[in-house]
Amino acid sequence: MAPRLDTSGNRLDDAARAGWLYYVAGNTQEEIAAKLGISRQSAQRLVSLSVSEGLIKVRLDHPIGRCMDLASRLKSKFALDLAEVVPSDPSSQSTTIGVAEATATEIERWLKRSDPIVMAVGTGRTLKAAVEQLTPMDASHHKVVSLTGNISPDGSAAYYNVIFNIADTVKARSFPMPLPVIASSARERELLHAQPMIRETLALAAQANVTFVGLGDIGPEAPLYLDGFITESELKGLQKAGAVGEICGWSFDSDGKLLENQINDRVASAPIPSRERSLVVAIAMGQKKLPGIRATLNRRLVNGLITDEKTAEGLLGLS
Repeated sequence: MAPRLDTSGNRLDDAARAGWLYYVAGNTQEEIAAKLGISRQSAQRLVSLSVSEGLIKVRLDHPIGRCMDLASRLKSKFALDLAEVVPSDPSSQSTTIGVAEATATEIERWLKRSDPIVMAVGTGRTLKAAVEQLTPMDASHHKVVSLTGNISPDGSAAYYNVIFNIADTVKARSFPMPLPVIASSARERELLHAQPMIRETLALAAQANVTFVGLGDIGPEAPLYLDGFITESELKGLQKAGAVGEICGWSFDSDGKLLENQINDRVASAPIPSRERSLVVAIAMGQKKLPGIRATLNRRLVNGLITDEKTAEGLLGLS
């Protein structure tokens, strides 16, 4: 895929962010540079651009201004370390547009760091769409590890597992999880996790500095069901048990508590990395995912969120 270009639209978006951080949130140029992952000189130029382009008036006259207000309120309400809100397109039925691009930008910011990091990734449609937006680069000093297995029930490669896509694009060292997404039994999962190679991959995942995960709903078109990882009767069992969402196959209820059932007992994914020592970012948007997103934030299953304006309003009770 061709690299994304630094268009004037993207430049104005960056200027709007810098202008909001400087004039509304009261950040210094040094703080803006750190938050946007740019130099102080670039931050200064973006702040100046926000004025010269007429984005700064009594309020920020740009859609990003509203989004950054929502992001700030999300961070405050749910004690998040990262909140990114993109404008909603009322005419679009896409569940990835805008959010995928914002996620790609955030992933790139981490991969452009000079100090080596460990990045963990989950799976899903939104995350795959984000990875497809990545700009090719040499990030060979970083490690990217998969939290989920990459084998489908029929033995084929799981279509929405993104670890190999990332490796091809950014040249980072990749560590796949050579396991089924959901094992046939709890005993099989135990035996698989006991293998030396798998133990090392699980240990690496636990060391992640940053993690990006998708969030699936448990409705009639739940990804776990559509992709063949669970049967229709198992899906109905999850719904009856009160499941409202899943991350890397781990299903949870409206309180964000992982369910104690036979499905979770068989999930071969690594545990979600520590939110106390690292950043774990959920990428999700849409009305049907609202209960699951709210549960993850209330339980602090994640401490970062990238979503769209309409979803943010729902989380804040504004719609």
